[in-house]
Amino acid sequence: MRWENLTVESEHGRAADAALFGADAVTTRTFDTPEFRGITFHEIRARSILNRVPGASRMPFEWTVNPYRGCTHACVYCFARKTHSYLDLDTGIGFDTQIVVKVNAPELLRRQLGSRRWQGEHVAMGTNVDCYQRAEGRYRLMPGIISALRDHANPFSILTKGTLILRDLDLLKQAAEVTDVGISVSVGFTDPALWRTVEPGTPAPERRLEVVRTLGEHGIGCGVLMAPVVPFLSDDPAQLRATVRAIAAAGATSVTPLVLHLRPGAREWFMSWLSAHHPHLVRRYERLYAEGAYAPKWYQRRITRQVHELAQEYGIGPTRAGMPRRIRPPEPAEPAGSAGSTPPGAGMSEPTQLTLL
Repeated sequence: MRWENLTVESEHGRAADAALFGADAVTTRTFDTPEFRGITFHEIRARSILNRVPGASRMPFEWTVNPYRGCTHACVYCFARKTHSYLDLDTGIGFDTQIVVKVNAPELLRRQLGSRRWQGEHVAMGTNVDCYQRAEGRYRLMPGIISALRDHANPFSILTKGTLILRDLDLLKQAAEVTDVGISVSVGFTDPALWRTVEPGTPAPERRLEVVRTLGEHGIGCGVLMAPVVPFLSDDPAQLRATVRAIAAAGATSVTPLVLHLRPGAREWFMSWLSAHHPHLVRRYERLYAEGAYAPKWYQRRITRQVHELAQEYGIGPTRAGMPRRIRPPEPAEPAGSAGSTPPGAGMSEPTQLTLL
């Protein structure tokens, strides 16, 4: 395992000079409990936790915090699978079961936020792997991370498929009193059979929508990233309608569709899954993604138009790109609709496919 290859920038696919941590700082653990059986955790003490996003990235933000690498959600399409190859780890089952944990993330972030060089830029979380994946229940890194951001009044956003975010509800409210905070939950479809095979380690879609509902009941506006829309498996008009209807019923403030994209590392694993579960679709996928990682623009536009029309029909508010949402209870004196807009990456007027998932 090439720990020395893990650098600050390589978390987003580019090499750097200084290693993010040393091989002598790695402790490997396994836990003989049902929820962690078969999973290996590599605990490391990182040298940096604020990661600058490469200029060529499609991300609408410049800085991220990723306390974990690898993800027990085991989503077969996850674009971050490629990052495991930098450590000589398998991008398939290894990505799902070999989890790197940056155990010093909260204290390191607090120190970096206090540096004179830090200018208080927006920090995005959940953009590489989910910061509320199963491991967070044991390691509890996010309370310290959110507390550090709150104490420095530093704006941030979180994208998650995890229900564990509700554990930190009070901290999110406190942070929202002093800075801009954006929350988005990822729900690409509501088909239970598809969910069980394509996202086997995640909470069920209805449980994620319950998170949206609960956040709303506590005065926290939450958008839904409808991602991914899976061609030929979740893109039927009736399926899109059912998903948008469920999102609206949960009280989401916005819904933004993102069509499945298949970057190297994820593409091979997804196509292997497709061959096993839906072999009749393999040729159709090869044609649809013949030009690269993204579906053709005509297909993206069609899905985006359909979802936006359904969102309007079901009364889900419009989205605007690149703006964080201030999380706070509505004030009676404010006019309707003044609570802000969606978090970075959650809203787009054009069907550009962000690499969030």
